[in-house]
Amino acid sequence: MTQALRGKRVAILATEGFEQVELTGPREALEKAGAQADIVSAESGTIRGWNHIEPADEFTVDHTFDSIRMDDYDAVLLPGGVVNSDTIRTNELAQELVRDAARANKPIAVICHGGWLLISAGLVQGKKITSWPSLVDDLKNAGAHWVDQEVVVDGQLISSRKPDDIPAFSQALVEQLARAG
Repeated sequence: MTQALRGKRVAILATEGFEQVELTGPREALEKAGAQADIVSAESGTIRGWNHIEPADEFTVDHTFDSIRMDDYDAVLLPGGVVNSDTIRTNELAQELVRDAARANKPIAVICHGGWLLISAGLVQGKKITSWPSLVDDLKNAGAHWVDQEVVVDGQLISSRKPDDIPAFSQALVEQLARAG
């Protein structure tokens, strides 16, 4: 087990209805590399993941959006899931957290429907990005250059399309975070 990310902290921004494997897969890769990965949500307690359209496991929220500062984190992870992504995109605190990460040039890793938060936060203009195919029009209308690839890295932005892409997505996130110092 490598410890390339020892001392690094990643904020996983999620709400009820996230795609479970899009949180657990990257989180496992981050933790194996030595990073601490905190689940950050709108409210304390627990949030439930989903396996596509079926309810799955509950996860303990480590912190709330209003209780953290991006200065305390080295990267952001945005899992997808339609319900989660549709809810989180309208949360002003979540929008501000990803804007803070972007201003500080910290890695922002987004998969599947997670890109909706970046659109609402005004962070995709001029960016090369991928996502679940149903977001193509939203991303293009927000000024992004959408491509159909397993993983896309554009500056600090790392994006993938779907659960099948998680191994490549996780590897890109770990590598980018290791390079970030």
